[in-house]
Amino acid sequence: MAARLVKNPSIDPEFCKFKAHIRESRIHGRGVYADERIPANRKVIEYTGERISRAETKRRGQGRLTYLFTLDDYWTLDGAVGGSGAELINHSCEPNLYSKIFKGHILYMSKREILPGEELTVDYRFDKKIERVACRCGARGCRGTINLK
Repeated sequence: MAARLVKNPSIDPEFCKFKAHIRESRIHGRGVYADERIPANRKVIEYTGERISRAETKRRGQGRLTYLFTLDDYWTLDGAVGGSGAELINHSCEPNLYSKIFKGHILYMSKREILPGEELTVDYRFDKKIERVACRCGARGCRGTINLK
């Protein structure tokens, strides 16, 4: 099965606490951009999607583009199905967001103040044991890979 693409990407205001929009990104494909100032240490958006098992995650994870986020040892969220828009937040080695798992929810929190027009980014922190994925974030401290070293 090919990876599912997000057909009609949008930011779901039920899960995003600040105004944001989706547009083309210099990092990869489309990205999410702040439309207003976001203070440091705030919940910005919840990563939502279809809750799938590890076996289904392995099946859907085949392909070059996926929107899978591991919640725990059993569950993964597939942002391509019922995503909040957070699934389009790109990776950066110097991100302005970090992920926090809290009571079965995946939250993206602001690491610092984010200004209007800035692309929202998070460090994907792919395991170093899986296939290496090149990074295109362009940050000064880019490690060259989305995987941890």
